[in-house]
Amino acid sequence: MAEQLKRLKPVYQLLVNNILAVIAVPLAAVALVKAAEVGPEEILARACALRPAHAFLAVFLPLAAAALYLKLRPRAVYLVDYACFRTNPNCRVPFATFLEHSRVWPGFDERSVRFMTRLLERSGLGEETCLPYAQHYIPPSRDLESSRAEVELVVFSAIDDLLAKTNVSPQEIDILVVNCSLFAPTPSFTDMIMHRYKLREDVRNVHLAGMGCSAGMISVECARNLLQVAPHGAKALVVSTETITPNYYMGRERAMLLPNCLFRMGGAAALLSTDGSNARFRLARVVRTLRGGASDAAYKCVYQEEDDRGNVGINLSKDLMNIAGDALKANITAMGPLVLPASEQLLFALSFIARKVLNNRIKPYIPDFRTAFEHFCIHAGGRAVIDELQRSLTLSDEQVEASRMTLHRFGNTSSSSLWYELAYVEAKGRMRKGDRVWMIGFGSGFKCNSAAWECIRPAPNADGPWANCIHRYPVHIPDVLKH
Repeated sequence: MAEQLKRLKPVYQLLVNNILAVIAVPLAAVALVKAAEVGPEEILARACALRPAHAFLAVFLPLAAAALYLKLRPRAVYLVDYACFRTNPNCRVPFATFLEHSRVWPGFDERSVRFMTRLLERSGLGEETCLPYAQHYIPPSRDLESSRAEVELVVFSAIDDLLAKTNVSPQEIDILVVNCSLFAPTPSFTDMIMHRYKLREDVRNVHLAGMGCSAGMISVECARNLLQVAPHGAKALVVSTETITPNYYMGRERAMLLPNCLFRMGGAAALLSTDGSNARFRLARVVRTLRGGASDAAYKCVYQEEDDRGNVGINLSKDLMNIAGDALKANITAMGPLVLPASEQLLFALSFIARKVLNNRIKPYIPDFRTAFEHFCIHAGGRAVIDELQRSLTLSDEQVEASRMTLHRFGNTSSSSLWYELAYVEAKGRMRKGDRVWMIGFGSGFKCNSAAWECIRPAPNADGPWANCIHRYPVHIPDVLKH
């Protein structure tokens, strides 16, 4: 029975997704037959018999409605291009180096080192992830000067690459949005960028802090909203990064040691505009959901705090994956009606009604988002995060390949990881014109934010953060990596 239903599903999808055509074609055929029976002279006579006011309204009202719709609809926003920070080989931190430094530092005891060893072996990270220069010292340097040096290296490198790719002058930038959660110096990141590139004084600028790993999509939405009220053709520079230097945890609490093992340096810059002439992607949707408003567990599952010795770090709750799953359900519930084809929405609605009538005795229908998107960029927050989303969305190994390989090559680069994943898909030559991409990010609060893009023009080559290593990927990632 199940096999027969699977065979019938493509027919069902074809009918439901093209329901307007299924209805309109027979009606048009009937109308043509009727018109042929009446004859052109009779049709012309009836048209001439209409009162002038009726004829005017029949023509004017549709035109007026169309003009009003075109005037009031939100202005389309496009991704002109993007660039990711290319890590330097001299910043590489193999497992052996990371663990040796941890053993030498007296702040970690042997129990903490053994715990971090087990985490690294199961993390999904490879041997080429990078930490900033200050983290290579023993003990690691966490001072303000070193933190600023990391920001300048990562952010300015990404922006330089982006401006070179797009051939855009800094003077053409109208809007600047930057997100970095755990480092908010004075002057701000936006001030640093405006000073470095001598941007115009009237540039609208926003620095988002404390928004977690999903802040990249918040920055995109903020830039979109500003662009839609700016003059046509305005350009917005969006920068996403996380500064590792000042946030290395030096204590012994297990729940706070995990970020040390997962987070690595990285950043990305993207140029958005309402002028689509040279654009590579069109921004279709941005959906934001927050679970921490009424839930203490969700609010504190990613929480910056001090341990009993006064060491500051990020405490990751053991309930993180359950809370992330709930946040994802809320996000796909909001995103589904906006992007899913009618066939999937109908099945979901029927399942929802049946569960209400039969008191939840029917298994809920999980919409097939593979019918709405060709590519998925899932936040590379860790192996468990990717596993959970693959299971929840019933994705194939290839559809989560970009996330797993990004985690392996670059580690968790926070909000910029989604751009590294998009770069992976393009470097592999899998992006086609018209393909749809779903970016999904998770962050403290607890938030799940996502964006849908449509490809206009794929990348002409594999140049980018994967240029020197894409030929080696994908690689096999064992469940436990033994040294």
